[in-house]
Amino acid sequence: MTSETATVFSDIVTRRISTRAYRSDPVPQSLLEEVFTVAQRAPSNCNTQPWLIHVASGAKRDALAASMTKALAEGAFSMDFPYEGVYEGVYKERQYGAAQVLYDAVGIERSDKAGRQVQFMKNFDFFGAPHVAFVFMHEGFGLREACDVGMYAQTLMLSMTAHGLASCPQTALSFNADGVREILDIDISQRLIFGISFGFPEVEAPANNAITDRGELSETVTFYE
Repeated sequence: MTSETATVFSDIVTRRISTRAYRSDPVPQSLLEEVFTVAQRAPSNCNTQPWLIHVASGAKRDALAASMTKALAEGAFSMDFPYEGVYEGVYKERQYGAAQVLYDAVGIERSDKAGRQVQFMKNFDFFGAPHVAFVFMHEGFGLREACDVGMYAQTLMLSMTAHGLASCPQTALSFNADGVREILDIDISQRLIFGISFGFPEVEAPANNAITDRGELSETVTFYE
């Protein structure tokens, strides 16, 4: 018999999607602090809590959007953690499938390269979200700490969902790390992993109908006795 707590948790996990259209009204500071305080309960190796989170709103958010859009339009990349390798097999299929779900939702044909580029560049205006959280860790940390940071990010996004907010994790927001550090006055010792756009969702927006599927349990989990 499923408990009420389990049902609530399952609902929160299911409702968390990558949201790509937001209302412009900002989240009250008191709610922001409540959401991020809950996320602090995320687990980490030896309780080191290696995440460093920088949240931009208002004028800083707008300055970042303008700077990142300009930099990426000019092909100016500065990534602390560049992509390594390529997706193959089922991983490539899932990547292509996710893109197709989004393009279908917003009415962009796969052959429409210009339309796809316009949609991609919306990443750097944070899909219209009034807030963006940049997720950093110290330069001396590695894979172990990055895993901890990932657990924090998932906890944060579930906290957002539970509090009526929407979010979208974006590795694209790591493409101009130097620009982010400059505008937010962040020390070079902090290395940018990715960003999370968030706010109140624009419920009726077509982009928010892009719901990706998940593989069968047997594809990813093996049970041993």
